[in-house]
Amino acid sequence: MRLVERAAELAQMLELLGECAPDRGGAAVISGGIGCGKTELLSAVRDVAAREGFLVLSAIGSWAERESPGSVMFQLLRGAEGPLGACAELAVLLDRVTRRHEPPDAVDGHGGFAQQTLDADTTGALHRLCLAVIGAAARTPVLLCIDDVQFTDSLSLYWLLQLLRRAPSAPIVVVVAEGTLSKPAHPQLHAALLSRPGYRRVPLARLTVAGVAELITDHLGGHAGRMPATACHAVSGGNPLLVRALVEDCRQAGEPTAGAVPQLVVGDAYAETVLSCIHRGRPVLMRLAQALAVLDMDSEPSRLARLLEEDEATMSRGACALEAAGLLDSGRLHPVARTAVLESLAPQQRSALHARAAVLLYQDGAPATTVARLLIASEDRGQPWAMDVLCEAAERHLAGNRVSDAHPCLEAALRVCQDDGARVGIKALFAGTAWMLNPSISARHLGELATALHDGRLPDRHALTLAKFLLWHGRFDEALEAVDRIGEGQPGCDPAAAAEIRATRELLATTYPGSVRRPPGPPGGRRWAAGRAQDDPRVLGAAALAHVLAHGPDDEAVADAEAAMRAMRLSKSTQEWIVCATSVLEFADRLEAVANWCDHWLEQARTRRVPLWEAEFASLRARVALRQGDPLQARRLAQAALAQVPAESWGVCIGGPLSNLVQAATRTGDYDAASEYLEVPVPAGLFRSRFGLYFLHARGRYHLETGRPYAALDDFATCGALMQAWRFDQPTLVPWRSEAARAHLAVGDRQRAYDLARQELDLAGERPSRARGIALRTVAACGPDDGRLEPLTEAVELLRGCGDRLELAGALGELAHALTAAGLTGQARHELRTALRLAEAAGALPLARALTAQAEGVPRGGSAARAHPADLYLLSGAERRVAVLAALGQTNREIARRLAVTPSTVEQHLTRVFRKLGVRTRQELPTHGIPVEGAD
Repeated sequence: MRLVERAAELAQMLELLGECAPDRGGAAVISGGIGCGKTELLSAVRDVAAREGFLVLSAIGSWAERESPGSVMFQLLRGAEGPLGACAELAVLLDRVTRRHEPPDAVDGHGGFAQQTLDADTTGALHRLCLAVIGAAARTPVLLCIDDVQFTDSLSLYWLLQLLRRAPSAPIVVVVAEGTLSKPAHPQLHAALLSRPGYRRVPLARLTVAGVAELITDHLGGHAGRMPATACHAVSGGNPLLVRALVEDCRQAGEPTAGAVPQLVVGDAYAETVLSCIHRGRPVLMRLAQALAVLDMDSEPSRLARLLEEDEATMSRGACALEAAGLLDSGRLHPVARTAVLESLAPQQRSALHARAAVLLYQDGAPATTVARLLIASEDRGQPWAMDVLCEAAERHLAGNRVSDAHPCLEAALRVCQDDGARVGIKALFAGTAWMLNPSISARHLGELATALHDGRLPDRHALTLAKFLLWHGRFDEALEAVDRIGEGQPGCDPAAAAEIRATRELLATTYPGSVRRPPGPPGGRRWAAGRAQDDPRVLGAAALAHVLAHGPDDEAVADAEAAMRAMRLSKSTQEWIVCATSVLEFADRLEAVANWCDHWLEQARTRRVPLWEAEFASLRARVALRQGDPLQARRLAQAALAQVPAESWGVCIGGPLSNLVQAATRTGDYDAASEYLEVPVPAGLFRSRFGLYFLHARGRYHLETGRPYAALDDFATCGALMQAWRFDQPTLVPWRSEAARAHLAVGDRQRAYDLARQELDLAGERPSRARGIALRTVAACGPDDGRLEPLTEAVELLRGCGDRLELAGALGELAHALTAAGLTGQARHELRTALRLAEAAGALPLARALTAQAEGVPRGGSAARAHPADLYLLSGAERRVAVLAALGQTNREIARRLAVTPSTVEQHLTRVFRKLGVRTRQELPTHGIPVEGAD
């Protein structure tokens, strides 16, 4: 095996061999961390020495054989009977020395050799074995190699020292490799080697990043790019043994996906090699690694010594050994190595070590979150302070938005809590964290909490949270008791509590209007109170949504919602109100802004690792995508929401993601999928929440699109009745009258359809909005044929401005039909081209097919119809520049010279321009448009 970054060290060793002469020997000590290449370097030296005619004697020390008398000496001399002397005689000598069952008392208490108590026969045998090696050296130079010399048994060390003393100038080269494990090899051996001529100390450093890259290339060849060398060096610490293990993990992982950024794979081979490295040291090294794995922090040797009941010096040397081997990074094991080390402990041992560590850190005043982690991993939580520590840790995790960390703390606190009064409060907190991770988990605790509320044992502050949980799961009667409890308090003396109560009631009233009434506002204004409570962004966001649902959107509501979102950070005490504020922008047609806010909150939810938050924001973003006319994205987002939180865990709020899926599938023509979504069981309580409106709307559209107008009418009428009863009758929420009007058209009741459409238009008001654009489309569809151009033209402009591309495509198609009837076929073809492009881009296959069929029926006039200047937004900047210059009559070469590009590039741009604008000649390009640089 080729040595990497060891050329200088190998050169020193070869120089040592070259200096060996009849009256000159040599010595070298190779030192380095476990796995850093000492054995490989020794092997290379032995190979060279053998080729140069040396007699090579080698052995390996081990912790397991350190008490076996003569084990290393036996390895050195066995198999060399020929060069050393007669086979039978040498075998007798080795047997005489190594058959002792107890090692000699070779080491005194000061690190030196004590007076030997060997019998005369053994002493004589050791002397003759020394003479055999010295005699062989007189005939041929000898290389004597010992790997892991620190584990050499006492008898072998004694013999080795005798050999060195008796042959100070014999051509014997002694090379030993010493690992930085715990204690170094015997100091007298080091002294004897140091006195040898040509002594060399050869420390082996770990590999650099370049060395790691070179080693990866040696093993993977042309596939070396699959492993990032910098990341590999960071994990392996430059330890060649660990690098090779990571290479094996890379091989096992297989070929990466095409175009994917190379990622380091840390797997089983790495974990097994780490354990192998640790096992090569003293057993205390494994115990030290286990302690570090349990603590999972950079710990002082004194703390480790107390935990393991070892002396501090041993811990310090052991930590240095692990560091030298590249196994530690800032005093901590790599997560994969940590897991492997912990699994090396039996379950009871692991639990006991965690328990001891918890007590130790508690005594040292460590943070509650650190002590709690150890308590959770142990089975012994009987300490009198355990519950307090676990509860404090949970509160700190919740304050830091680490819900997944708080949950096990509260679960453990419940198991150790013996006080019924405290248990109710802990249970309420536990249900709250469980609800954010998966609402189904919290459901099993609601009965106990509702009973505690009824009995007066649940603190009022927890009634706020309990009400939300009960409503979510459709337990409305119990929820109303909790809501009433909220109103029984006396918040006047505590503005913060008053703000929280007001915000919660506003939230519940906008989400569950069938069960919770909105609290009355102050006279003469929308602000509910003055002073500090007015500044609570949660109240601001929820009140803005309540206003929009009751009165429609306006600029003040949007300003309040945006101010609320800017003032809030995502947390368990703000998430639901952030959803309220975000919904205000959605209903106010600020679709680009609300999409950006949704994406921001969705990323925040992912960062905080709270599945429910991620699911709710994904569902809200899907609803926004539907309003933008992007059903494909809406479906992906809604599916992601249900992947985070399964349908059965959504409670009555399942209407949100489910309605998004039904609408998205219906609009793209995937009616089978829409039918399957509608078969998902929904709780009866769904229709006492705002999400029931979305579900009825989606199901009604599905019925209408699949030829069941009467079923659609039932859904739209039910939706309208609920909205009117809840005083939420705003078209921006659900345009149920427009939908019902089209259903009436489908059954031939044009007058009723027209009346509903006019009512919708009146409710939408004069303010430019998506709701007004939809209402104008419906009025045109239900009204007289000769009066369609004006409302459809306005509808197109409104829908283009609000950003709903799919509603715009439908309106353009209807406008093209009216233009054709008026004889304006050229303009009709233009509108149809634009509509068809929008429908195809949205994946709305039913609409695209209908528009295609409509286009085939539009006759072509004698003159070409120009593309509309507004269509230039479909082009890139370079394409717009070429299109405008071509429309002005410039040739390809003239355009190329003006824009400093080649004529071929101009031709390519024009090809894409024609395809995007749906034109065939330059004469159909718009003669004016967006001013662009270089085209003026």
